[in-house]
Amino acid sequence: MCHRPPVPADPPIALVTGAGRGIGRAVAERLAAEGYRVALTARSEDQLRETAAALAGESLVLPGDMLEPTVPDQVIGEVERAWGPVDVLVANAGAGESAPIARMSDERWSRQLELNLTAPFRCIRRVVPHMVENGWGRIVFVASLAAKRGEPYLSAYVASKHGVLGLTRSVAAELAKTGVTANAICPAYVDTPMTDGAVAMIVRTTGRSPEEARRVLENVQPSGRLITVVEVAEAVWFCVVNSGVNGQGINVDGGAIQG
Repeated sequence: MCHRPPVPADPPIALVTGAGRGIGRAVAERLAAEGYRVALTARSEDQLRETAAALAGESLVLPGDMLEPTVPDQVIGEVERAWGPVDVLVANAGAGESAPIARMSDERWSRQLELNLTAPFRCIRRVVPHMVENGWGRIVFVASLAAKRGEPYLSAYVASKHGVLGLTRSVAAELAKTGVTANAICPAYVDTPMTDGAVAMIVRTTGRSPEEARRVLENVQPSGRLITVVEVAEAVWFCVVNSGVNGQGINVDGGAIQG
């Protein structure tokens, strides 16, 4: 039997979810700089087009809400029709909502698990067959430091991110002999619009000034600063180019968790 060599397409194809801004945009820029064709998906078409305009190479703009169960399949189908199967999936789309555990509604709980855990699962389920057939593939989740420790008032977010890390490890173990790897990046607080929302929440609930609230989040990292989107994007790229890295939750946290 003749086996195809385990290499990505030429040029290789990547799909980045949550690509409209922040980490997703930085990851898309990094992949494009390495010669990837990058498909971009998020809810906001305007933000996706801004990302596309910043890329060095060819891109696809595919607006969609990952909370809709059919969207992962639709988006990946559009990539396949335009270019071919996805070689690299970066599952970055996600959101966090805070509430005391006694006031965490079913709706809020379900929404965060659906977006942060179930939507990436649906994407993986869709891309894995082609990756395995080709003998090469990279799945990279953008998880969180919350995948490794508890945080008050973030029960649904923490549960979903712990689930992402578990899913990463399970997929990596299942596909270890196929040439497909799965890893998770676990950043602490990153300088993004999502962190701006966390600052606003601290201001509302504590009466601190925005500057004081931001310092609280900066000091979560022993380095005393927020992580940059470029630092997260570099960690994603590390997972793409290193075939021996598999099933890992890679901290990008300024030393907050050592191990």
